[in-house]
Amino acid sequence: MAKKLYVGNLSYNVTEDSLKEVFAALGEVQSVRIITDAATGRSKGFGFVEMAADEDADKAIATLNGTAVLDRTINVSEARPQTDRPRTGGGGGGRGGQRSGFDRGGGGGGGGRKSNNWR
Repeated sequence: MAKKLYVGNLSYNVTEDSLKEVFAALGEVQSVRIITDAATGRSKGFGFVEMAADEDADKAIATLNGTAVLDRTINVSEARPQTDRPRTGGGGGGRGGQRSGFDRGGGGGGGGRKSNNWR
């Protein structure tokens, strides 16, 4: 059965192919994915490697965790299962042509003196 590994503290210059070569020395690699920023396409400095055999994955953790790849000491561990998280950020666009939060209509008058009874 395949085991997915988390690989952290990657150099921004590491490619999926070069990372695959590092792990392939320890067993069959099924997939490699370096996580990138959606806006810039730049690596976020971590990724995932899926090894075909659990024994090879365990060997990769023991052998590669704490070693240098392109002058960065990488962290290798078993990946945690992905959880469903609500997406955050972005912000809303408001309604129609209104500027959300500003066009709320007029307010009432103040509480000052009552009309015609101030004398």
